[in-house]
Amino acid sequence: MQTLTVKLGIGEGEEKLFRLATKKLGRKPAYFQILKKSLDARDKGNIQFVYTVAFSDRDEEEHAARERLSHPPKVVVVGSGPAGLFCALRLLEYGVKPVVLERGQRVEERIASCERFFSEHRLDPESNIQFGEGGAGTFSDGKLYTQTNNPKNKHNADVFSLFVRFGAPKEISYLAKPHIGSNNLRVIVKKMREHICAQGGEVRFSTKMTDLLVKDGRTGGVRTSAGEEMKADAVVLAIGHSARDTFAMLEKKLFMQQKEFAVGVRIEHLQEEIGKAQYGAAWKSLPPADYKVVSHASERGCVSFCMCPGGFVIPAASEEGGVVTNGMSNYRRDARNANAALVVQVKKEDFGGEDPLAGVRFQRTLEQRAFEYGGRDYRAPVQLVGDFLRRRVSDKFGSVVPSYAAGTSFAPLDEVLPSFVSQSLRAALSDMGKRLKGYDCPDAVMTGVESRTSSPVRILRDETMQSVSVQGVYPCGEGCGYAGGITSSAADGLRVADAIALKYR
Repeated sequence: MQTLTVKLGIGEGEEKLFRLATKKLGRKPAYFQILKKSLDARDKGNIQFVYTVAFSDRDEEEHAARERLSHPPKVVVVGSGPAGLFCALRLLEYGVKPVVLERGQRVEERIASCERFFSEHRLDPESNIQFGEGGAGTFSDGKLYTQTNNPKNKHNADVFSLFVRFGAPKEISYLAKPHIGSNNLRVIVKKMREHICAQGGEVRFSTKMTDLLVKDGRTGGVRTSAGEEMKADAVVLAIGHSARDTFAMLEKKLFMQQKEFAVGVRIEHLQEEIGKAQYGAAWKSLPPADYKVVSHASERGCVSFCMCPGGFVIPAASEEGGVVTNGMSNYRRDARNANAALVVQVKKEDFGGEDPLAGVRFQRTLEQRAFEYGGRDYRAPVQLVGDFLRRRVSDKFGSVVPSYAAGTSFAPLDEVLPSFVSQSLRAALSDMGKRLKGYDCPDAVMTGVESRTSSPVRILRDETMQSVSVQGVYPCGEGCGYAGGITSSAADGLRVADAIALKYR
């Protein structure tokens, strides 16, 4: 196997990569694959794509089958987000036929519930942006880049491979910042569900785990909202970071602890202006520009998070009487605005309590305050950056019109956010504007609140991936405090499935 790193200018075709590999090998390669593609825009006068390719004179593709278990355990997977779905898919490879419980609806019905919430402001607490088939990731940009995105991380590679298998663009396997798009994710998770069912597994919708059955230090299964007791040798908790009622139930049975997170706002700019700031005159010839900005202008600091080029700010509440924002993009990323979370770290001492669920209460209080200032009908409180910096309430929009689908209401974000958050945001905006031109544009819109950047709790597990309190319980994914985003959550689901297979092999 040989590798080659090549830089191509804007407009140069990728077929040149194959020609260069052929030239170096002396013959046409039998195996050729793009391993990575990234954009080098440091010199705006000479922007280039950087490729790493692998090639060989023999076919290197492997199709390794997993050792199937002779006596497969009964496994219940709670949650059908990335962690739950990928855990179930991997279990099937071992011959285990899992039952997946999802408190929300299948994706087709879930879309209708969300659109009804956006237009009529009627929230379904069991099926919304947070709950339902595919989890919160279904309504997102489908970003697959992660802090753990190491080429040697086999589980990450398996995540990409499975996504492609079920319909994702093949380019996600090599792009430096791969994304799928919310419109594609909706199709992909449906195909995953159909595959699970076709292979003998089950996916039950509108079915919530209401109790974890425990006896003599190990689980015997779960009780559901339908009143059914489901026996199981293993229970995978892929419950998502917004399953607050489930956290409250599990706190009495499993050892969990507080986990820090970040809160702030969604900030929107014109995508065109972000493109010009990042790429200069070449912006029209390049994919929609993204960014990541960090400021240490205040003691707490501030960072952009979950940036969605050409996307939308979406209503992401899952509890009545609260306003929550998130961001999403379709695959083409061709909407007018760019948006990102702009957040400040919240420390455990800010929670106002020592118990494991103190962070949940902190989030809830913030969301209820946003609901109050938004007009108590799920409109979100907004303020223009220029007015926020001058400490005055906005009264009209400028060049940037907010995309938040449930409507907005002008409000003083200083009165919505904790003082340490608004102070850090104010210091960060001016600082970030010095490094990304126009970031502190007076017309940019800030929409509150971004409160669910990650789980406020961690359910402790040991080296076997099982709960330290109850054998046979496998805390998994972002909700249990072991991931942050689609790729890392899905990879954690694969690891948990491997751990179950290892135990029962």
